[in-house]
Amino acid sequence: MASQSAGIQQLLQAEKRAAERVSEARKRKNRRLKQAKEEAQAEVEQYRLQRDKEFKAKEAAALGTQGSCSEEVQKETVDKILAIQENNQQNSEKVLENLLWQRDGRGSRVGCPSSVLR
Repeated sequence: MASQSAGIQQLLQAEKRAAERVSEARKRKNRRLKQAKEEAQAEVEQYRLQRDKEFKAKEAAALGTQGSCSEEVQKETVDKILAIQENNQQNSEKVLENLLWQRDGRGSRVGCPSSVLR
């Protein structure tokens, strides 16, 4: 009976060691999975940052092009307004005089003399 109890004790100890080894193996596996997950997240974050940087560069280039077009249109508009104002200053007196000295249907002028304009 002593040999049976010694055999049972050995089996219990062997089972305990096996359970410890399985437990350690599971812990190592969980550590490796956690490490792999962290590495994958870091890689994904790095990729995301790279793509975001590329997007911002393309966006800046597109907006820069749009901005320069907007500036060009703005400059053209200002130039045209200045030209119209200059033309108005040069021709306003002539236009007023022509309006005041309209010809009637018989070919004679109707209106007031230019001295009244001044």
